Amino acid sequence: QMQLVESGGGLVQAGGSLRLSCKASGRTFSAYTMGWFRQAPGKEREFVAVISLRGMRTVYGDSVKGRFTISRDNAKEMVYLQMNSLKPEDTAVYYCASAVGVTTTPGEFLYWGQGTQVTVSS
Repeated sequence: QMQLVESGGGLVQAGGSLRLSCKASGRTFSAYTMGWFRQAPGKEREFVAVISLRGMRTVYGDSVKGRFTISRDNAKEMVYLQMNSLKPEDTAVYYCASAVGVTTTPGEFLYWGQGTQVTVSS
């Protein structure tokens, strides 16, 4: 089992920034692709970003492209999501997840964190 614990969520005004962190344990972190997803009330889980094993490849969802940046630190077993120019529609619970191979499909991610709430006020 891999345990994933997110942190860094909170309340921010539109146009502001937040940095989410996710700490992994229990498995060899560098062997897993890492991703971020989000889910707003009444909506399906949405792909946000994914990063390859050594960070050489990243993929972003269309709604966050150019505003969010995913990164990872394999030595610290951490993955981050820098969120800039936040909008009210970014309000959601954000989840960290791990997979084998670069994918954007939630069903292909093996392990999930509990999520952290991000609320963007207008």
